[in-house]
Amino acid sequence: MRAFAKLRRAQQATTRSLSVFAGDVGRGLLEISHNTLALVGLASLVVIALALGRPEMRHQVETVALEWLQGRHEERTLASGNVLAVFAEPTAVQRATATDPKALPRDQAQLTRWISRRYKVAPEPVGALVQEAWTISQRAGLDPTLILAIMAIESSFNPFAQSPVGAQGLMQVLTRVHDDKFMHFGGNHAAFDPIANLRVGVQVLKECIARAGSLQDGLRYYVGAALLDSDGGYAAKVMAEQALMRTVADGGSVPINASNQPPRAVEVQAPAPAPAPADTKPAERVALLD
Repeated sequence: MRAFAKLRRAQQATTRSLSVFAGDVGRGLLEISHNTLALVGLASLVVIALALGRPEMRHQVETVALEWLQGRHEERTLASGNVLAVFAEPTAVQRATATDPKALPRDQAQLTRWISRRYKVAPEPVGALVQEAWTISQRAGLDPTLILAIMAIESSFNPFAQSPVGAQGLMQVLTRVHDDKFMHFGGNHAAFDPIANLRVGVQVLKECIARAGSLQDGLRYYVGAALLDSDGGYAAKVMAEQALMRTVADGGSVPINASNQPPRAVEVQAPAPAPAPADTKPAERVALLD
C-alpha cells in the first residue's frame, strides 16, 4: 500500500511539474509573440511613415485608395440601376472650352455673338476661342481677328474637322508635320483640343510669315501653296474675313451673311465690229469689215 501511495504521489508531482512547465512555456511564448507583434507593428508604422513622406509614394497610395473607393461606388450604383451616375463627372465642366460672352470685354463679346450666328456654333465655346485669340495674339504680335479668320476659313469653327490631306482641328494643322509642337500638349491627339490647336496653329502661322517675309505670302505658306502658282484665293479670302471681323469688333454692323469672297476681275471685251449697211453688196461689206 505504501508503495502504491508513493507511486501515486510521484505521478501527481510529475503532473504538477509538467503543468507548471507547460504554463511557463506558454506564458513565455505568449510574451514573445506579443513583443514580436509589437516590433512588427512598430516597424510597419515606421515603413508607412517613411513611404508617405515621399510625394510619389503618397500619390500612388492615394490613387490606389481612390480607385478602390470609386470601384466600390460604381458597383453599388450599377446594382441600383443608375447608369448615368456611374459615368457622370462633376469636374467635366472644368475641361469644357466655354466662356460666357457676358464676361468678355465689349469688342470680344460683339465678335463672339456675330461668329456664333454666322457659323451656327454655340456662343460659349466661341467666347473661349475669342478670348484665347486675344491673349495669344499679344504674345505672337498678330491681330486676333486674323487668327479667328483663319479658323473660320479653315474649319468653320469645327474642332474635329479633318481635310483629305490630314490637316486637323480648328486651324487645320498637319499633325504629322508638326507633331513636335503637339508633344508640349501630350501628343498628336491634342490637335482636337480647341485651345491646343489654336496655339499650335498660331506658332505655325508665325513661322510661315517669318519665312515668307509678309502676311499675304505667309498665308500662302500656311495653306501649303508656297511652291504653287496660285493659292486658290485663300489669302484674299482670309483677309476679307478678317476685315469683316475687325469691323464687328470695332462696333460696326456687318450682316452675318456678308461675303468674304474676293471680288473677281472683270474681263473687258473689245467691241464687236459695226455691221455693214443692208443695201451694200457682199464684196463691199467685206471691205468695210476689213
